[in-house]
Amino acid sequence: MNRHIRLGINIDHVATLRNARGGDTPNVTEAAKVVEESGADLITVHVREDRRHINEKDLGNILDTVNIPVNLEIAANSEMVDIAINYNPKFVCIVPENRKEITTEGGLDVINNFKELKKVLKSITDTEINVSIFIDPDKEQIKAVNDLGISTVEFHTGSYANAFIKNRNIDKEFKKIEENVFFAKEKGINCHAGHGLTFENVAKIAGLPHIIELNIGHFIIADSIFNGLQNSILKMRNIITKASI
Repeated sequence: MNRHIRLGINIDHVATLRNARGGDTPNVTEAAKVVEESGADLITVHVREDRRHINEKDLGNILDTVNIPVNLEIAANSEMVDIAINYNPKFVCIVPENRKEITTEGGLDVINNFKELKKVLKSITDTEINVSIFIDPDKEQIKAVNDLGISTVEFHTGSYANAFIKNRNIDKEFKKIEENVFFAKEKGINCHAGHGLTFENVAKIAGLPHIIELNIGHFIIADSIFNGLQNSILKMRNIITKASI
């Protein structure tokens, strides 16, 4: 029997499309319902400081509407932590955030931000919210996460995804993820992964025995334009299930 890898669908870019024109079309909450009906395990949204796509109203509506867990991505600052505590999703993932970036460009540097993270995260780690940190596959970063007392990481798979696009260094980038997944597991840390995952590159990541959750957004929303959101999610689920032996 195949193990079950949780699949989180990030619907930020439904809000990106809505915000391009204003109004309420496409409706983010309706997208969340489709995600739930399509068998995804959780809905991921990133409330950015500049509110460029998902905002607090969206977050509240989603939490009030769906029955599957919500994974809220936020920057590590007191304003965003307060939002997380106020809305109380089941999961929160701490991610780096740069106003000028188009999308998240890499993992959070836990080592060089350790003291600030410890201070900012204290209030949220005192709640029942499950906290993870988005990091690059790097042993020193894993050690720092462990020292923070956080028991879950999400590995940034962007370099691996870019290697797939360029068709070079794929094995090297995959090996880096593989080694760090095993290292994290040895430290008792749960392993998630995400960023840039597609139908073509997801199987190798899903095949790693200690990966328990994948979060996928932009590719699913882009594919859904041509094939429908439910079909895109079901196809991704099928590929992950076949790979997760």
